[in-house]
Amino acid sequence: MTYELGQGTGPLRGVRVVELAGIGPGPHACMLLADLGADVIRVERSSGGTFDFGSADLLNRGRPSVALDLKDPAAVETVLRLVETADVLVEGMRPGVTERLGLGPDACLARNPRLVYGRMTGWGQEGPLAHAAGHDMNYIALAGVLHGLGQDPSRPHFPTNLVGDFGGGSTYLVIGVLAALLQARLSGEGQVVDAAIVDGAAHLNAMAATFAGMGVAGGRGTGPLDGGAPWYDLYETADGGHMTLGALEPQFWDEFCRLAELDLPDRNDPAQAPAIREAIAARFAERTQEEWTAVFDGSDACVAPVLTLTEAAAHPHMAARETYVAPGGVLQPAPAPRFSRTPATLSTPPSNRGADTRAALTAWGIDDVEALIDSGAAVQR
Repeated sequence: MTYELGQGTGPLRGVRVVELAGIGPGPHACMLLADLGADVIRVERSSGGTFDFGSADLLNRGRPSVALDLKDPAAVETVLRLVETADVLVEGMRPGVTERLGLGPDACLARNPRLVYGRMTGWGQEGPLAHAAGHDMNYIALAGVLHGLGQDPSRPHFPTNLVGDFGGGSTYLVIGVLAALLQARLSGEGQVVDAAIVDGAAHLNAMAATFAGMGVAGGRGTGPLDGGAPWYDLYETADGGHMTLGALEPQFWDEFCRLAELDLPDRNDPAQAPAIREAIAARFAERTQEEWTAVFDGSDACVAPVLTLTEAAAHPHMAARETYVAPGGVLQPAPAPRFSRTPATLSTPPSNRGADTRAALTAWGIDDVEALIDSGAAVQR
């Protein structure tokens, strides 16, 4: 097997990234960078780790997997040699772990002063909880975000790990890495990007902070965007499906009422909200999801069906945009966003741990790969 650099087609083509493999937001960030054309080399523990889904893990697409024993000085030196020609390093370990391995910011920036060193954690690099374990729901809970999620007044509901790991985590890491990369190219100096999920999630919550400051949001399921208003909520259809209604603006509300054939009370009168909600719910319950989808299709009523992932991929709009693709028969999201001159394309599928050790290290200019494999510092699966 051979592996060549520069195969990406997106705007980051030519950018080199060393990924010290982790779970969740770190891999998702590196998937984004690889989708956008960067050459990412994924360095994994030769002994494996938690949540190793192998070649089924779509978060690991677009980059080769190299297995190294980072307890071996020769393996650590190999990573530092990769860093010498890299633009970015991404790691998602607890604070202090890469320093103990000999791969902390000081060691890496000494080899490459222009390096952008991206750090992905839940709590951040400092603070009382910096060294504590945690997961998505813990971070968004402490950041003041989880409390307002859901429409159930009795308890909050968390949307899997989308808000923390991928919203406040990987997305903000990529933003930080790209900003620092641009600055490094202007100044010739790299820096450390401290991306903490608590920070990113709090930043995502700016609109909620606005509403709270205005005294608009008084509790879960009471605000204008969390189901407190009957014109921005979910409604069940006759077949057990659901429709989203987001007719916030008056003109969209008028269009909804016209197409739904509803004559409703004045929505500007708060006392009418229960009657309006009841009437909308009863109307949606009269037809199936498919029937209502046809009624509102292409209109400005701001109504859309709640679809499964497979249904979403088959929807005419999503299919026309090829938002989901299925290379090798595996359904997955296409790269995003889109670019007019340097469009991103999917490259390689996810690799099993260590499947590309020989080929990827060779392509990155490591000249003693066979010796590393023979010694056990590197593993070719």
